[in-house]
Amino acid sequence: MIESIQNYKLQIGEREVELETGRLAKSASGAVTVRCGDTVLLVTATGSSEPRPGIDFFPLLVDYEEKLASIGKIPGSFMRKEGRASDKAILISRLIDRPIRPLFPKGYRNDVQIVATILSSDQEMQPDTLAIFGASAALTLAGLPFDGPVGAVRVSELNGQFIVNPTYAQANESDLDIVVAGTEESVIMVEAGCRFVPEQKILDAVAFAMGEIKKQVQAQKEFAAQCGVAKQEYVNPFDTTELKNLVSETCRDKVYEAYHQFDRETRRSILDEAKKQLKEKVKELPEDHPITTLLVESGLDFVSEEFKSLEKEIMRAMVINEGVRADGRKYNEIRPISCEVGLLPRVHGTGLFTRGSTQVLSCATLAGPGLAQELEGVDPQTEKRYMHNYNFPGFSVGEVKPMRGPGRREIGHGALAERAILPALPPKDEFVYTIRVNSDVLESNGSTSMASTCASCLALMDAGVPLKTVIAGVAMGLIKEGDKTVVLTDIQGIEDFLGDMDFKVTGDREGITALQMDIKIKGLDLDTLGRAIQDAREGRLFILDKMLATIDKPRAEMSPYAPRLETIKIDVDLIGALIGPGGKNIKNIIEQTGAEIDIEDDGSVHICCNNGEGM
Repeated sequence: MIESIQNYKLQIGEREVELETGRLAKSASGAVTVRCGDTVLLVTATGSSEPRPGIDFFPLLVDYEEKLASIGKIPGSFMRKEGRASDKAILISRLIDRPIRPLFPKGYRNDVQIVATILSSDQEMQPDTLAIFGASAALTLAGLPFDGPVGAVRVSELNGQFIVNPTYAQANESDLDIVVAGTEESVIMVEAGCRFVPEQKILDAVAFAMGEIKKQVQAQKEFAAQCGVAKQEYVNPFDTTELKNLVSETCRDKVYEAYHQFDRETRRSILDEAKKQLKEKVKELPEDHPITTLLVESGLDFVSEEFKSLEKEIMRAMVINEGVRADGRKYNEIRPISCEVGLLPRVHGTGLFTRGSTQVLSCATLAGPGLAQELEGVDPQTEKRYMHNYNFPGFSVGEVKPMRGPGRREIGHGALAERAILPALPPKDEFVYTIRVNSDVLESNGSTSMASTCASCLALMDAGVPLKTVIAGVAMGLIKEGDKTVVLTDIQGIEDFLGDMDFKVTGDREGITALQMDIKIKGLDLDTLGRAIQDAREGRLFILDKMLATIDKPRAEMSPYAPRLETIKIDVDLIGALIGPGGKNIKNIIEQTGAEIDIEDDGSVHICCNNGEGM
């Protein structure tokens, strides 16, 4: 525990950021307050002293907590207190998790929890990159075996110049809004929302961000030294070498054969048989055998873990040495694609996008402006007129799973596809409808978020939404072994699971609208990132052509079941008369016609009705 209050100041872009520890949350393993202007976050990192028994994964839990007191508001809910985390808070939690998780050592199974709480917000400084910076600093001060520190910055461009950690207003004004996280040497995560930004500008922004990230990493090292922190060394208590050798001797030929069967079901069948034989062989070992002792003492399924390691080794060697992927494709080859629209008679717009064994059905629904989503949170945004919801049922991967609300992964995938389409939507003054798209994954074998982006665009065009352009998306992967690096286009599930990168890019022919990159290794150099972005452009344009062959522009007429919307303008002085005392007049009109009526402060009256007589 750090007994005295310690402070450290550094410059991030044009703003001073102050770290402080030793004042708040002293029972946490590591705790810092991060202050920039009047925005203040408390970030804590707490690690258990012993590994959690019986688990085969790293139990990292990350929570970003929004407190409405930070902006001087009482929650508007019935209970007048914060409820479940908002989508924005969940997205920031994921943003913190993604650059942190790959930097813990393999086999580390101690519980670690990071909690970032916004205590004060000036409604100007965006807190997400400060939260990542604070999480890394808290882990570093905790002395946990974390292979950091990491830094994180947001980059926008104004007047031809890159700016670091822009305000909300500056980011909204810019065509480029990109978050980059990394270590001193390499990029670990990229998240971007853009308005048709060319690939080279993205690379320039990442390179610019890395200069600022290096300052943050150095600052954390100096702050930890100032506080006298000693980093824990982690040594995996379980030696699986003998088991690894047994798995290789028993299964190598079968696994090699399986991965040279390009049909997924055939491969799965051979792998299941090989794993069954392996488990029977392990079961026959005497009780005093070192492998039996290892499995009993650990309580962990190291047999499945080492079998998966053998799969990973063979699949990656096949890509690197033979130039062949698990389904027989070349590095830059995209799976067969089919697109359909107008499938469902009563839905305003539908799009079905199938790519290999991944299939997504998107349904677009139009409504009046009064059904825009109201947002209550620390973020200044108060409503959304375009909503995208992504659902991933168990049957899409052949599993039995209860149907519950969307989890963090679903919310993250939905937000990525939503961000991808936003720049293509018509402005509100040209198309005042509220728009919701619901994307259901019907079958999954990798890159469902990009499939939902494509299906959403098809559904919107089928609904007659006058999009400015057509948006497509593609997911890229990476296999890196020593000095050899291979970038893969349109990765399937196994290449995501056993590979080193999941890199998703959306856009049109002119440029990028959204981008998300996660790395499972220690980081990525800028040259490889540049290659991935350029290959993603070729893949994106190939998919775009397939979509345009199905529907090349938005339908001229909306579905007969879509509501009709008209806007009239009245004198501002007459708004009160239209509403009437206690809303009597407008309630009368709504009851008699069934119309939805929304009145804006400038005298615009939006009338939305499902039938001509009511209109």
